[in-house]
Amino acid sequence: MIYPTGRAIAAAALGAPVALAAGLYAGGVWPLAAACGALVGGLVAADAVLGASRRRLAVTIQAPREISAAGDDGQLEIGLTFARGLFTPRRAELALATNDRLTARPDRGSAPVSERQARLRFRLHAERRGEGRIESLWVRWRGPLGLAFKQRRVDAPEPIPVISDIARAKEEAIRLFSRDAAHGEKIEFDRGEGSEFQSLREFEAGMDQRTIDWKQSARHGQLLSKEYRTERNHPIYLVLDTGRLMCEPLDGAPKIDRALNAALLLGYACLKTGDRVGLFAFDARPRVFSKAAAGVRAFPVLQSVAARVDYSNEETNFALGLTSLSSELDRRALVVVFTDFADSIGAELMMETLARLAKRHQVMFVVFRDQELEDAAQAEPLAPDDVSRAVVAGALLKERQVVLTRLRRMGVEIVEAPLERVGSLLISRYLDLKRRDRL
Repeated sequence: MIYPTGRAIAAAALGAPVALAAGLYAGGVWPLAAACGALVGGLVAADAVLGASRRRLAVTIQAPREISAAGDDGQLEIGLTFARGLFTPRRAELALATNDRLTARPDRGSAPVSERQARLRFRLHAERRGEGRIESLWVRWRGPLGLAFKQRRVDAPEPIPVISDIARAKEEAIRLFSRDAAHGEKIEFDRGEGSEFQSLREFEAGMDQRTIDWKQSARHGQLLSKEYRTERNHPIYLVLDTGRLMCEPLDGAPKIDRALNAALLLGYACLKTGDRVGLFAFDARPRVFSKAAAGVRAFPVLQSVAARVDYSNEETNFALGLTSLSSELDRRALVVVFTDFADSIGAELMMETLARLAKRHQVMFVVFRDQELEDAAQAEPLAPDDVSRAVVAGALLKERQVVLTRLRRMGVEIVEAPLERVGSLLISRYLDLKRRDRL
């Protein structure tokens, strides 16, 4: 795109009153005044031709791989290299626009061109979790006469994941997995009721007699018991409901963001113990799916995949979502479902789908305790409306417990906890299932 600068517009505007005055007072010279306007137009065209080429402009973009949703900033660096020519611009200007996940600070800037190169830097501030995008990126510069702008739109970089801030949660997971915990407590995660042989130890009263190794006992002249360790390399799938109910706020943030933090914390714990972790998100239809990966090094990849989980105002289709997930699982897995429900009627289809899933897989159902409902049910009634509110809240809480009780009878593990305790309870329940070889 080529268009005149303010200097060219001012020169052309100045010629208009001159031409008008010449036409009124000296009619014979008005063609000369009109020629001034044509001269300005010709100079603008010449300036555009002499300016640096738009097609031969080389642009390099260095964007951050990810930005934390905790309010951390990332740096976007853009380098411009103009082709060798008769005239090189003195300055280059750049403007960009982002989506609602990011804010550019500032959103436009300019830099001097030295040896045909210019470099501009912008700060990208994360507004909320998701995929941050540079929607548009424009570069412009003046010609040697300063009368014409040459402008070019640059291809935007790849989306920048805005990941959940789980630094504290990760520290908590590391603390839980420390073998030298506080107060001298030592935590053993390997030993359990698994099927992989670990070692032999002296048999003690109270131990299961079925673990006695009679051949080794005879050889050593004392009773020896087999000790097993929990198996590794189990597939763990973190399943996130991103429908309308999960996008409602909970303690100042959407429930889905709270669930993602807890899911990533559990995912880190699973990777730490040698299991494989994948992620699946759905609302009215499947949205995000990643195959289970192993190793702590896979955790950044898991975070990037989680950044693609978006907000939705659609109703959740449990039948389609969980059936699609089941078709992707080729062996028994631990399926951890983060969701919410309003009443027992709306949860019927969800329970039917979870019952089918629980026949083949170990299912863990995670919900946040509804503190608002509990407060409303227990609040002291001071007005007639308070009584009605307490009755409705009590009925909803009762229906909620009915749903959870039915799920327990189906063999589904239930984790219902306050917001601040969900992460630690998830890890404890996961380790308990792992020790008992329930995965």
